[in-house]
Amino acid sequence: MPFRIALSGLDAASTDLQVTGHNIANAATNGFKESRAEFADIYATSIQDVSATSAGRGVKVTRVAQQFSQGNLDFTSNNLDLAISGEGFFILHDSTGNVSYSRAGAYSSDREGRVVNHANESLQVFEPIDAQGTRFNTGSTIDLVLPTLSGTPQATSDVDAALNLSAVETPPTIPWPSGTTVTTDPLYNAATDPTFESNVTTDMYNHATSTTIYDSLGNAHRATMYYIKTANSGEWQSYTYLNGTLASGPQADGSALLQFQPSGALDTTAGSVNPQGQLTLNAWTPGNGADPVTLTFNYANTTQYGTDFAVNDLTQDGFTAGRLSGVDVDNSGVVFARFTNGQSTALGKVALAKFNNPQALRQLGDTSWAQTFTSGDVQLGEPGTSSLGLIQSGALENSNVDIAEQLVNLITAQRNFQANAQVITTADTVTQTIINIR
Repeated sequence: MPFRIALSGLDAASTDLQVTGHNIANAATNGFKESRAEFADIYATSIQDVSATSAGRGVKVTRVAQQFSQGNLDFTSNNLDLAISGEGFFILHDSTGNVSYSRAGAYSSDREGRVVNHANESLQVFEPIDAQGTRFNTGSTIDLVLPTLSGTPQATSDVDAALNLSAVETPPTIPWPSGTTVTTDPLYNAATDPTFESNVTTDMYNHATSTTIYDSLGNAHRATMYYIKTANSGEWQSYTYLNGTLASGPQADGSALLQFQPSGALDTTAGSVNPQGQLTLNAWTPGNGADPVTLTFNYANTTQYGTDFAVNDLTQDGFTAGRLSGVDVDNSGVVFARFTNGQSTALGKVALAKFNNPQALRQLGDTSWAQTFTSGDVQLGEPGTSSLGLIQSGALENSNVDIAEQLVNLITAQRNFQANAQVITTADTVTQTIINIR
């Protein structure tokens, strides 16, 4: 019997050595979670063997328990390196649809733009419902795929202009040419002066400014706006030229009117010439195959005060095509693609999984786990909600192995193994003594 008891001790100590060695071997493995061997004593189970003086039958390994404590974060220069600060697992799908879960966040893109790990498993995200990245379909997951094509251009349709047209101005000394529709910008020469020059004569207008707009193909065009004080109190004419060609306004000569109240604010009341402060020009055809451009100017924040002319804001909603320039992931897990045209698009939101009993997950290798019956059903959620952690982009979670602790465990397991071996030696000596009795 002592031989069997000591043998169980050798087996238990050997398992302890294996677990400790495995932990030490993975001390530098990103996302690795250490394990510990847990033991229990063995006693006879039959009624005949149970007594107050029973010496027991040895030891057994009850389980190798995984420890899912947080590992330290190491920061990197790769935005696709992701770490979970808190609870949860990344969700991964392989090419056959098998699902695994991991804390290792070293990701890159494959030839098709899919974000994958070293085993070519695809990172799962919630699909965006809107391009702004504010709403996501959390009922299912999809592969995270980076766009391989340029960002789609968007034609300009709205221009927000917050100006101050000086109230001390008087009508120009020289009227706008001929008083009829002037289709050619008098200050624009495509060959010698493709941009607006501020040092041209101002005898025909009081103020001018310009901006860049875009057509449906992403081509840039210059829009120049001239503002002319009329003889009527609080009234201004506005001429808008696109690439030197008049973009006709609602007036007979192609201009538009801006009328201000005595307070200096634009008159946006019903029945005024600028209801809601908006001014829509007739459609303009670029002549390059793009769709006609229809511009709506929002002058609601334009004023007529007694100070100098000022451009407080002049923005438009169009942009040209752009190439993918980078990927950003915020701490809530939203993945944004950045383009060279200054635009960004939400590609998805990193999906996290949690389990009621994560220690029961089955280890698959490659620092990943699979769901089991005793782990409980998977629960999907967004980072930062419920008990799930936040996402840190440009970082990797280190192994949670404490080398100093493991080395002490290694010495302890070694001593246990030696002690059980000594029990066998002692039992052998006793047996040999008995055999030698004559």
